[in-house]
Amino acid sequence: MRSPEPPMTPPEPLSRRLADALTVGRAILGLPLILALSSGAAGLAWWMLALGGLSDAADGWLARRAGGGSVWGARLDPLTDKILILAPLLWLGSEQLLPLWAVWLLLARELLISGWRAGQGSGGPASWSGKAKTILQFASLLLLLWPNSWGGGLVGLLHRCGFWLFWPSLLLALSSALGYVRAGRE
Repeated sequence: MRSPEPPMTPPEPLSRRLADALTVGRAILGLPLILALSSGAAGLAWWMLALGGLSDAADGWLARRAGGGSVWGARLDPLTDKILILAPLLWLGSEQLLPLWAVWLLLARELLISGWRAGQGSGGPASWSGKAKTILQFASLLLLLWPNSWGGGLVGLLHRCGFWLFWPSLLLALSSALGYVRAGRE
């Protein structure tokens, strides 16, 4: 007598696989981004960051379209956001365009939340304040990294706007971290 065959699992939806592929691609952008900044290729660095931010929005949309992301994607997505955001932040801190203490405070927050997420069975999905923090950080960085060669007298204004937008993003980062830690206790 033959043993019953295990039930076939349906193939993973294409949109979920695409979402995971975008997440992996965003993780890979961190090193070329920092190399572009270090070598003076500001325009290339700006476009890499912009594409990384757009891919973050796209992978979320694709995952929702598939009925939800994979647990693997839920764990990797926030980590890739951290890589993509911290790479230029570390460069901005090293160039003294942002205070190094603020960059290190943000780095400590990201390490804390990554540790918290590692203990979550679901990967610790992002809160709304965490998502808002990420959007503000991308906007701030895009303004701070706007290449000097792209716009005459507006460049200084854009850089200042990016600098001032960094501070609410830092406050949101710290307040969302408190929310995650509180949720972890409950």
